[in-house]
Amino acid sequence: MTEAAVVESGAMGRIAYARIAPNEDLVQGVEKLCLAEGFRNAFVRGALGSLVDGCLGTLDGKFIQVKGPAVEIVSLAGEVRSQPDGSLRASLTGVIADPEGNVYGGPFIAGGNNVCMTFEVTLEEWLPEEKTAA
Repeated sequence: MTEAAVVESGAMGRIAYARIAPNEDLVQGVEKLCLAEGFRNAFVRGALGSLVDGCLGTLDGKFIQVKGPAVEIVSLAGEVRSQPDGSLRASLTGVIADPEGNVYGGPFIAGGNNVCMTFEVTLEEWLPEEKTAA
């Protein structure tokens, strides 16, 4: 199977340095922050914080639960895209470490990654060029 590359032109917009509150889901929190700032599309550029427990997707379509408390986020990257119905959808991938130091990576599952104390995140707005009819 051959995957087609998608190329999109646009420009970077505003930057938001924001905080997600304790017990709020990481993925849903990023979506809410984008809505609050008026970002229709954005890149997640950096983050600092921990989760109560972690939940990451696996290659076989299942998920793994990483028990805390205080599952540390080692790295986080992703994007938020507007959907045809006007909603926003965050797609976040990262590396987390459990309290014993075991490390896990994969996509964060929405609804399964509650913030432990606070979570700092940097979002950069993406302004895609308008598509014109040929």
